[in-house]
Amino acid sequence: MAPGPQFTFGTHPEHGFVAASHAAFPQHLAHWFLVREQFAPVPGTPGLYRLTHPEYDGPRRTRQAAHDLRELGYTAHTDLGLGPDAPADAVPRPSRAPALPERRARLAQAAAVRSPQHRPAPTTAPPAVRVIPPKPAYAPTVHLTAGRSR
Repeated sequence: MAPGPQFTFGTHPEHGFVAASHAAFPQHLAHWFLVREQFAPVPGTPGLYRLTHPEYDGPRRTRQAAHDLRELGYTAHTDLGLGPDAPADAVPRPSRAPALPERRARLAQAAAVRSPQHRPAPTTAPPAVRVIPPKPAYAPTVHLTAGRSR
C-alpha cells in the first residue's frame, strides 16, 4: 500500500463532515469501518461518506472516529480544525436550514396544550367528616362447626 493516510476526515460545504479512504485501501473494509463510526455513503460519489446527524456534536464525533481508527492501527488524516488538539470552536459547523420547522411548530403547540390524559380535578370536595356507621344494638352470634380442630 502506498504511504499516506488510509482514511481522511474533513468538512464539505454541501455534505458537512465527511470521510474517505485511500484508493489502495479495500473499499469493503473502509465501508465496514465508516458505517460503524456513524458515517453513511454519499449517493453518487463512490468512496465518500458523510456523518449522520452532524448537528449532534459533529466535530467531536468526527474526531472520535479518526481516533478510533488510529487506535486500531490505521492512519487517519484530519483537517486542521478536526485535529485532536483543535479547540471546540475552530471547526466551521455546516450550515443547514432548520429541519422541519412545521413539525417543530406542531410539537411546541402540543406541548403548550394540556394533555387529555390528565383529567381536571373533581369540582366537588370530599366530605370533611368521615361518617362512621352506628354500632349494632345486639351482639353477633358466632356458630362453630362441630369437628376436630387443628
